[in-house]
Amino acid sequence: MSWSKLKQHLESFLCPALYGRVEYRATGYRYLPDKAGICYIAVDKKNVLNMSDLTTLIRWYQTELEIKNDPDIQIPISNEEIKAVRKDTKGTVPEDRLKVIVRKRKISEYAKKLLSEQSALSKSNFIVVANKFLSTPIEVSLESNDILLNILALVDRRVGKKRILNMAENIKSKHPIVQYFYELRLSLL
Repeated sequence: MSWSKLKQHLESFLCPALYGRVEYRATGYRYLPDKAGICYIAVDKKNVLNMSDLTTLIRWYQTELEIKNDPDIQIPISNEEIKAVRKDTKGTVPEDRLKVIVRKRKISEYAKKLLSEQSALSKSNFIVVANKFLSTPIEVSLESNDILLNILALVDRRVGKKRILNMAENIKSKHPIVQYFYELRLSLL
């Protein structure tokens, strides 16, 4: 789905009081392939949540290096994972190298997970999550651990006053940006 279509769908689900106040924006550089572009959510014309593809990749790589070089972090490797890599490589890789490959893959997965929990979001991630939001029930989005799903659900018109008030305890354990959007929505009641 194109960005303009996606933006139109997302804005059609906005709470009436937030229509015009909350905006989804994305920039792309058609003729500059090295410019990844940014995506952000603005409230009252102020950027509240920025997502940039270029910086996310750099931060992911830095996090991966930090994990790899930290001697205190132990990455457990199971025999099943080694067997899976052996199968992928068709048995042509030496046993000690298989362990290195498995460890590197697990470090990479760990770095991605760590960054997603730290809300290092990207434009491409926003588009994927927005499409997921449009195709799943609102309850699933509200209960999810995904920051973007929570934000999109909180500004949704299908979330009423009673549900917003009942969420007060659950919101305390969420990311600060989710709490910001909860407070924004609460201020409209």
